[in-house]
Amino acid sequence: MFKPARFFGAASALILALPVAAQAQPVAAQDLPVAAQDLPDLGGRVIHAVTENAYFPLNFAHPETGEGIGLEYDVINEIAKRLNATVEWDLTAWDVMIEAVRTGQFDVGADGITITAEREEQIDFTDPFITVEQYFLVRADDDRITGKESFAEHADLLFGAQAGTSSFYTAIYDVLDGDEANPRVKVFDNFGAAVQAVKAGDVDAVIADQAASAGYIGADPGAFKQAGEPIKSDPFGFILPPGSDLVEPFNAALAQLEAEGWLEERVNYWFFQYSAN
Repeated sequence: MFKPARFFGAASALILALPVAAQAQPVAAQDLPVAAQDLPDLGGRVIHAVTENAYFPLNFAHPETGEGIGLEYDVINEIAKRLNATVEWDLTAWDVMIEAVRTGQFDVGADGITITAEREEQIDFTDPFITVEQYFLVRADDDRITGKESFAEHADLLFGAQAGTSSFYTAIYDVLDGDEANPRVKVFDNFGAAVQAVKAGDVDAVIADQAASAGYIGADPGAFKQAGEPIKSDPFGFILPPGSDLVEPFNAALAQLEAEGWLEERVNYWFFQYSAN
């Protein structure tokens, strides 16, 4: 499993797209849209949230205390605070998270989950809270992979991926031939194992967002590099059971966090400042 690590040159390596202007400034409460000022009051309701603690810097265990921390923790905790609710956090594996939320075992799930049409048929999403770009992560000494075309042209190159994740589907549909049984994609139980397979030479690349790429590069200097241009951009949202009455309150609170500049400050902290300390 991936361990949190310091970034090296992260500020220049990461390109983040928030759902608001990149240079948005905090605004006075009287200047906020009415919908953002008048948030619903949930009357102390307990919100049961779930994550994996394996996706730095969105959700991970503090290396000293073991406490769950990260951008998604901050955003959901702040949303609950503004809605007069409290959060009880739990952990589960990625491969059962969507189903667990869909069936109502949890009220909200957070694990860097890309908003896709297929997933929207199963669960409800909030509005995006961040959009990230996907890249190839390869061994530092590998000069064969320079982009999608170069990977497709070298039939001996292999992907590592965790089944059911955006990285898996990007490899299959955006780089290869759309066949989910393509033997060039080797499936692993978790993303960290796929990355270690790249290092060991068992596979040649994984697809990772710029945050994860920078984290692995910083954690193991000289082992990895980010290759080529962005393959695609993914909007991340929080997932909720179908028909959840929390969707509108969460979206209203997210709009407030964006308008105030709070969300931008937290993104900058977790992607740049925290990793540089």
